[in-house]
Amino acid sequence: MGERNVGVAMDFSACSKAALRWAATNLARRGDRLVLVHVNPSYQIEQGVVHLWEQDGSPLIPLYEFSDPLITKRYGVSPDNETLDILAQVANQRQVEVVAKVYWGDPMKKICEGIEKIPLHCLVVGSRGLSKVKRALLGSVSSYVVNHATCPVTVVKESAF
Repeated sequence: MGERNVGVAMDFSACSKAALRWAATNLARRGDRLVLVHVNPSYQIEQGVVHLWEQDGSPLIPLYEFSDPLITKRYGVSPDNETLDILAQVANQRQVEVVAKVYWGDPMKKICEGIEKIPLHCLVVGSRGLSKVKRALLGSVSSYVVNHATCPVTVVKESAF
């Protein structure tokens, strides 16, 4: 079968964690690479660093770096402990390589871009964001991605897991 890149769109909301849990349980197999795709819509981060990766996103960040707050701060990301625990678990129990990729800009376009450039063999997204405003937004992100992605996309509802 070979190595697959299994993507999970992650904004650290409850629903994106449900998507991550679902992917870790149902999709990730030994030898796969689980790629956390995070899009930072804000440019209010240390400009110098972002400038380097604004076009193509960050390099693939290995899990041990993604677990280090000093490193993730440079990318303008602060993964919560619950997310890091799920990632550590899937890495250890399933022998899955875990990496993160951070983009800046429009989540809809950047996720689709990541699918092609990383490249991802499949992508898992959550269906709802945190607040009502974000929910409307993420609803549109997941439906945009489903319609424009060049790989299979699984949409996981928060209550499904």
